[in-house]
Amino acid sequence: MSPTLRATKWFPWLVLISGCLVLSVNLGIRPSLSLFIPDMLTATGWSASTFGLAFAIQNLMWGVAAPIAGALADRYGTTRTLIGGAAFYALGLYLMGTSTSPLELNLTSGFLIGIGIGATSFPVVLAAISRVFPANKRSFTLGLASAGGSVGQFVMAPTTQALNDSLGYVSALAILAIMSMIIVPFAFAMTGKAKPHGPTSGGADMGPTGLIAAFHEARQHRGFLLLNAGFFVCGFQLAFIATHLPTFTQLCGLPGSVAAQGLALVGLFNIVGTIAAGWAGGKWRKKWSLSFIYAMRALVILIFMMAPKTAETIWLFSAVMGALWLSTVPLTSGIIVQVFGPRYMATLFGIVMLSHQIGAFFGAWMGGVVFDLTGSFDGVWITSIVLGVFAALVHLPIDDKALRVEATA
Repeated sequence: MSPTLRATKWFPWLVLISGCLVLSVNLGIRPSLSLFIPDMLTATGWSASTFGLAFAIQNLMWGVAAPIAGALADRYGTTRTLIGGAAFYALGLYLMGTSTSPLELNLTSGFLIGIGIGATSFPVVLAAISRVFPANKRSFTLGLASAGGSVGQFVMAPTTQALNDSLGYVSALAILAIMSMIIVPFAFAMTGKAKPHGPTSGGADMGPTGLIAAFHEARQHRGFLLLNAGFFVCGFQLAFIATHLPTFTQLCGLPGSVAAQGLALVGLFNIVGTIAAGWAGGKWRKKWSLSFIYAMRALVILIFMMAPKTAETIWLFSAVMGALWLSTVPLTSGIIVQVFGPRYMATLFGIVMLSHQIGAFFGAWMGGVVFDLTGSFDGVWITSIVLGVFAALVHLPIDDKALRVEATA
């Protein structure tokens, strides 16, 4: 991209739009993959825990890849990192449809797709956006970018279900593999990497001078550790619901279209939730909003457990949870960039994302194991409530004061 275009006032908005579209593809396809589980269970004869483990590995690899991809983006640039991630994503999607054993399923839907998601998701994209916007606009724009992923989920959930119903999961996954490569052209608009000095350094020249030093500073900050604990809970809750909602819906005697519509509603209401969270993060302390979100999740799940399981109940639960779904992302990433500055934001948020995905591993895996052992998901729903209360509490003592004054242009 030409230096002239990068110097214009429109360039930050081009980066924002491109980031929204990258996340829309990434986060649109990923949660839709669980819609294939009921048909693949029938076609293969594998157990629910087999798919739970594969999706747990996917979430874990997403978490492992996120800080590595963040470090690569900080050092070598966003564009190259996104293109490499898109290649892993597409290959994993295509080969998932041809898997003939649980081992192949773990390698494709778990390992390859997990790396692809991790290299094209929040840490890389949000760091690129945070570098081109000033601090007073950053929280809101991070909320807008996070909402981009929700648009993708709203569109892709019913699209995936329609492809699966008409073509079968093998052909549908091949089409999704082609669609994932849409990331590549938008990656070229997201040029650049973190600078050691100047307005995008966040004053980092006054503090850490390398990735190791930045990590050392972060791990000694209690607020950073508490953010990791809270994001672990976020990953557990979301992965459990995203992975097992289709099976849970089928267990309630409802058709697969109800789950697809539920996931679409998650995406639709997530748009409102993430934008609202980004706006709130610019007006009030972000940690208060995070505590509120986790407390509300616990309450919503508790009410859902006690309610009759009808299509309307599933849709209402999906809509309310959607408003609370990714609303944690602009707030959590906003605290990181507020405290540590934007220079190593991709790397540090990648580390927090790893904690999120470790939680996601247990959420997806436990859902399958508990269902196979008990024929019910109740134990995991209860665990999600307890963890939600825990997360609401651990955010309260976070020290969110900036460690250094951010440099200005």
